[in-house]
Amino acid sequence: MSLANSWLIAITGYAILLAWPISTLVLVWFAVRYNGTHRAKVINKAVAGGDGRPQHFWVIVPALNEEAVVANTVNAALRLRGPAGTLARVLVVDDGSDDRTPEVLSAIDHPRLSVMRRELPNARQGKGEALNAAYRFISERTAEAGVSPERVVIGIIDGDGQGSENILVEISRLMRDTKVGAVQVQVRIRNRNKLLGAVQDLEFGAIVDACQNLRDVLDTVGLGGNGQFSRLSTLQALGNAPWSSCLVEDMELGLRMHLGGVSIRYTSRSSVTQQAVVDVRRLTRQRTRWAQGNMQCAQYLMRLFSSQRIARTALAEILHYLLSPWANAMVTVMIIVMGVSGTVGLLIGHPVPFLPTWAVLAESGAIWIAVTTFPGLLWALVHRSKRGDEVLSRMLIAALAYPAFLVLGLAATYRALGRQASGRQSWAKTERLVEEPILQPIAA
Repeated sequence: MSLANSWLIAITGYAILLAWPISTLVLVWFAVRYNGTHRAKVINKAVAGGDGRPQHFWVIVPALNEEAVVANTVNAALRLRGPAGTLARVLVVDDGSDDRTPEVLSAIDHPRLSVMRRELPNARQGKGEALNAAYRFISERTAEAGVSPERVVIGIIDGDGQGSENILVEISRLMRDTKVGAVQVQVRIRNRNKLLGAVQDLEFGAIVDACQNLRDVLDTVGLGGNGQFSRLSTLQALGNAPWSSCLVEDMELGLRMHLGGVSIRYTSRSSVTQQAVVDVRRLTRQRTRWAQGNMQCAQYLMRLFSSQRIARTALAEILHYLLSPWANAMVTVMIIVMGVSGTVGLLIGHPVPFLPTWAVLAESGAIWIAVTTFPGLLWALVHRSKRGDEVLSRMLIAALAYPAFLVLGLAATYRALGRQASGRQSWAKTERLVEEPILQPIAA
């Protein structure tokens, strides 16, 4: 290998490494700019005079062994009110729980609560199938009542989720625009007093929020498993089973909506909170499932390329979202290999040309540390500025831990690759933490 070629490799490596903080700066700039009035004017213009405002709300709570949290989730959902005091109906899908979930649910006596108990072998076929069963139940009740599906909204709040008080009002506001078929609300973490919880809230409350705001402008908003709200008519256009068996059925549903020309909006004016996974092993398992589901969504690449309903800029963003985790994983391995080869070369007295001395190696390591730490610190400032509900010191500590969080994500990516290659699809239930009880709302 010539000296010129070696330096070309080194320069390329640094360029790839620096691409992350540079892209972070661009995204932060957009996140800050989004706080201004430009996008608000666009949205207000779209909803002004619109006649698509929903009149009926259903909240589906998929529950599999959720005894620790389901009572709080249901009681919080029953408190939600839409415009003019419209109340939501709550449908819990008990997907074959074998803990105390059925007993907890039976103790909640409320006229707006329905519980659908699924038994084996139909139960435990995945979250998508549980949601499909609830969707068909709501479709039947809507038809029996003679209500237009255009006026019915179905929301998904996970077993540990709790929506903000204004969530139905905000959904209704955005859905006045008849082109909007679904809305995703911001996700926050409740138990962020723990370090892993704080890091996950930094991720959801700042980074994911900025990405979704950008996608809102490009009309490429992705749906999440928690806090997604869809018109019943939009789901019915996708058939008898809108949700699939994909490990990220939420992302897959969003892609199908986009391919169908449905507009999905994102809002950070309302939110849904959930529990963080505060055990490293379980967190790795969760992120592995997400990465494997992302891989499964690659089946839509050709349809995305050939779709006439997706703009080129939107297509570029969706492709970036689907492919960047794998590109990042490969680039990281390349940089690690370069660092290891440079270190070994110096130890055995045969340095590689692009890392000829210990001083150059140390300089490269310092750059690597700075590059991987800088984005997290920047996002901590964004989180403090936009959310304002956490002390800066806690977010800065979370930012310093963020590089290790990314390493965990890379490990999950490679685990997902192995699972997908071996055909493994089954997953263990994520455990919940017990919380202080929420009082049941007065029946209405």
